[in-house]
Amino acid sequence: MQIEVLKSKLHRATVTAAMLDYEGSISIDTELLAAAEMHAYQKVDIYNINNGARFSTYIIPGRKGEICLNGAAARMAQVGDRIIIVTFTHIEESEADKWLPNVVLLGDNNTIKEAGRKAIAAGTKVSG
Repeated sequence: MQIEVLKSKLHRATVTAAMLDYEGSISIDTELLAAAEMHAYQKVDIYNINNGARFSTYIIPGRKGEICLNGAAARMAQVGDRIIIVTFTHIEESEADKWLPNVVLLGDNNTIKEAGRKAIAAGTKVSG
């Protein structure tokens, strides 16, 4: 049996723009896409840390440092909001205990602070 698990995460990205009149999507810096192993047109779920909103859209490649919500998604966050961008995949349940998602922690100006696959031990305090 397969289960759905976290595949990759861009943690604490800062929204740099919101374009309501653009065709829907989220534009993401191509360097961040590569680090997170995310792809153009891939579905993403987005969690707004500032207001608690949760929504889905798809990726289009963006410019350096860019995290731009487009179309209807532009109503879900404001410039400067911190968001979490995630993708999921399906794996065999028997592999779940060995699975490690790819997590990219972001700093100021959407720069990469840390990236890679690593386990988080139970009870670990995760800071932003």
